[in-house]
Amino acid sequence: MSLANQIVDDIKSAMKSGDKLRLETLRSLRARILEFEKSGSAQAMTESDEQNILLSEAKKRKDAIAQYEQAGREELKAKEEAELAIIGEYLPAQLTEDEIKEAVQAIARRLGAGGPQDFGKVMGAAMKELRGKADGARVQQLVKTLLQNE
Repeated sequence: MSLANQIVDDIKSAMKSGDKLRLETLRSLRARILEFEKSGSAQAMTESDEQNILLSEAKKRKDAIAQYEQAGREELKAKEEAELAIIGEYLPAQLTEDEIKEAVQAIARRLGAGGPQDFGKVMGAAMKELRGKADGARVQQLVKTLLQNE
């Protein structure tokens, strides 16, 4: 089932159950999907496009969480965290810290990275391979740490 169809079904379920937060979050995802479909690109939405939409929406929520935390707005932060959890249900399972570290080390070995000067090369390959499976900031931190020790 495509992401769009799954979200439509979940919107119906949220309406029936009266879960307003879930309904609001799913409607925002549906709006982004419709926006993509109406954008004039004559191509069908791919799984990669679906994932990009989800990652973009998740990133918006993470940024908002950080801003609300900085401003001391706990009620708004909690709302954004709940929305992020709902979006997370549609994303692929996230890798653990150890799995990310192993993947980054394998990529660095494969590319023959020898130090901090190879950061861009390793980071580009790592994000290409780990996109959607790991948080970019976490990957960046692990790549930096690994290359500093080389």
